[in-house]
Amino acid sequence: MLTLIVPICALLAGIGLLLLGTGLLNTLLALRGGMEGYSDSVMGMIMSGYFIGFIFGTFLGLPLIKRIGHIRTFAFCAAFTCCFSLLHVIFVHPVTWFLLRVFTGITLVILYTVIESWLNGQTAANQRGKVFAIYMMVNLVALASTQQFLHLAGAESFLLFALSAIFISTSVAAVTWTRMIQPEVSDTSRMKLTAIWKLAPVAVAGSLFSGLAMGAFWGLGAVYASRVGLDSAGVATFMSLAIFGGAVFQYPFGRYSDNHDRRKVLLVVGAAGAAAALLLAIFSYGGGWLYLAAVLYGGLAFAIYPVAVAHLVDHLEPGDILPGGSTLLLLHGAAAAIGPALAGFLMEYLGPQALPLYFFVMQLGLAAFAARHVLRRVSDIPENPSQFVAMVRTTPTALEMLPDELVGESGASGESGGDDTGQRL
Repeated sequence: MLTLIVPICALLAGIGLLLLGTGLLNTLLALRGGMEGYSDSVMGMIMSGYFIGFIFGTFLGLPLIKRIGHIRTFAFCAAFTCCFSLLHVIFVHPVTWFLLRVFTGITLVILYTVIESWLNGQTAANQRGKVFAIYMMVNLVALASTQQFLHLAGAESFLLFALSAIFISTSVAAVTWTRMIQPEVSDTSRMKLTAIWKLAPVAVAGSLFSGLAMGAFWGLGAVYASRVGLDSAGVATFMSLAIFGGAVFQYPFGRYSDNHDRRKVLLVVGAAGAAAALLLAIFSYGGGWLYLAAVLYGGLAFAIYPVAVAHLVDHLEPGDILPGGSTLLLLHGAAAAIGPALAGFLMEYLGPQALPLYFFVMQLGLAAFAARHVLRRVSDIPENPSQFVAMVRTTPTALEMLPDELVGESGASGESGGDDTGQRL
């Protein structure tokens, strides 16, 4: 394992530092917005800006890397991201914050693309699955750990914004320090969403409902925690535990799905996620019980998107995995852009408990959709099923590391469940 990590340690350090900075900023904005008196609907709109930028940045990343190279692109975008972090505390206004979130989304998805395309180009084909697993572990550890910096000062302090900028700027040093050869990059094509729908509508639904729920979680989870009475330390613990739950539980759910109808797994996870969301609402003022509910909900909610990706791959030929996965990711990002705005509107009029109730509706919607298709035809296990790989939301470039891990030796094929006309699911 050590021999695998050492050659890419600079890239892993870069992404770890970057996520420490941006993860801290995301939670910090939620807390500071509450102090400034921004309504929940306004905070939802602000946080949606990041995912809007994420969509635009998906199309801008590869052309920029081709033009000026990986290192220059990383330094270029990290410099702007660092500036955006500090501008949040200099210009405290909802419109300004929304625009800064859009620009931050653009630069961050390009930064992720730099790291992921470089890891993909640097790693041998038979090691990509292991490298991807290490990369995901660094992602989750950084996102969970950065919440603890909220113990250092309040959100009204300049210190935490400065610390966020320091982490982001230090990530440049880590990446530019490497002597690895910069790889060539190729364009990422996409399949039409209608084609994916015909192959695996439950995968499309999983990506859609997961995006709607996870976008609201990342954008308003800290707002919810503060609205129900948690202080900065409590908010940090709440967010960390939810992410920890996602890191721990998605793998066993995913591995279980390798040998079972993934539609049924999505049905069960969605229904259980709805129950966990209700627990979040019930225990909103329940102290330690709220933290337990956060672990359970995070563990279930984080599992949906990777299981949906694996379900789609079950029905794709090897050459279609990257374009199909890219389209599913784009749908996930578009839904994530809508989620915070919609949930924020509900929270403003119904109170903080509207967020877990929103989660309940999203998870129950997925469970109902999956149940509808499961009942149409019981068996939907392909002859050559793919293997589950744990993941968080990432860029289309990272999907290039997945085929050797996801697809069996003979590719993903076989009959699938369908409707009365024989449509493949």
